[in-house]
Amino acid sequence: MARFWFTSAPLPGHLDWGGLLKTAQALRTAGHDVAWISEKRIGGLAQAAGVPFVPVEHSGWRWPPPPLPGPGSFVNENIHTLRYRRALDTWLSEDLVAQGAETLRALGEQIGPPDAIVTDPFLSAAALAAEALGVPLAVGGWPAGPPLSDDDLIAIQRQLGHEATARLERLCARLGVDGVNFSWGQAPSVQSPHLHVSYFSDYWHQGESFLPQTIFAGGTVTPPQGDPPGWLADIPADQPLGLVTLGSTFTGDLTFFSRGAEAIARNDMIPLVVIGYNPIAPDQKEALKRRLPGGTRLLNWVDYDHVFPRLKVIVHHGGMGTTHAAIVHGVPQVIVPHAADQRGQARRARQAKVGLEMSDADVRQGQLVPAVKAVTTTPLVLTAVERLAEAFAGLGGPARAADLLAALAEGRLGETA
Repeated sequence: MARFWFTSAPLPGHLDWGGLLKTAQALRTAGHDVAWISEKRIGGLAQAAGVPFVPVEHSGWRWPPPPLPGPGSFVNENIHTLRYRRALDTWLSEDLVAQGAETLRALGEQIGPPDAIVTDPFLSAAALAAEALGVPLAVGGWPAGPPLSDDDLIAIQRQLGHEATARLERLCARLGVDGVNFSWGQAPSVQSPHLHVSYFSDYWHQGESFLPQTIFAGGTVTPPQGDPPGWLADIPADQPLGLVTLGSTFTGDLTFFSRGAEAIARNDMIPLVVIGYNPIAPDQKEALKRRLPGGTRLLNWVDYDHVFPRLKVIVHHGGMGTTHAAIVHGVPQVIVPHAADQRGQARRARQAKVGLEMSDADVRQGQLVPAVKAVTTTPLVLTAVERLAEAFAGLGGPARAADLLAALAEGRLGETA
């Protein structure tokens, strides 16, 4: 039996990445000692999945992120630059990362280190702590790619890449480590030298290059646990449903919710609008309700295992966990990316013929209605989503990921990969 620590930023979506929490469950089922370590706000989600949770004061992740300036504010950088800087400050805020790493190191010294630490792709504190404790790190949900060159980056990315390197160097000196769990190219990132488990497939990435420690585990449908929620059980089983969501971070785009719901309703489906738990002013929420088509279910959160088997389409932002759930359930997608890796997910969905990639301008011009119709009625798309779901299932999903992690912890990864 091996002992595992799973670590993540304190956000619901960072327990997912296509199968990270389900991998922890699979390891528990196989008899391994597993604990999820993060800030207490996500403890209930881990515990509801049957994974023991250890709350810590600091995970190293800055949340909420630094605020963007309000209208009329004077700033020396344009909004595009500020968004990139804001992302860097979220995952690599020096004092918070140092506190998070020290917290994990102290925990290891107190109760004994695990055999391996498994982290979400952006928790730099876990990468530093694993080295400090002398245990292998695995990254769950993100492939390891080759170093980027200057030609791969725009000017602000090059500038912030240099800044990220300087921050990492200071953190390594502060913690007495070398930074073996980071890439040190033009855009540093968390990178395990041992194992990156992606819950997608090589085909999904359409020939992109990855380092040999990347293994694609695909994904499988998980039977729902317990009874469906009452609001879902009350909808007749033959009534088609469509989901509109922006995940747990980009939830302030209320126009997206209303336009997505309208597109689904006009295609003769009941819209499910999921707005997350980020605070929305009561007057804004009331205004949103008035703009939604009749019969729309407005929700903060849904259990994907219960809801996705009922869906005919999903309109979303391209978050990795949501994209993955749509793939394994064979649900056509319309993706309007808002930031970061979401643009890559949207592009790959288009390339794989399982969905459409759209822009904010497309949404404003009313193109969601024909887009939803296209992905739900075009035989090419319907065949593609079915085949991709089958291909993902064939790779083994969380059960395969759990086998790989057990092999890493037991020093036999080369025999299993």
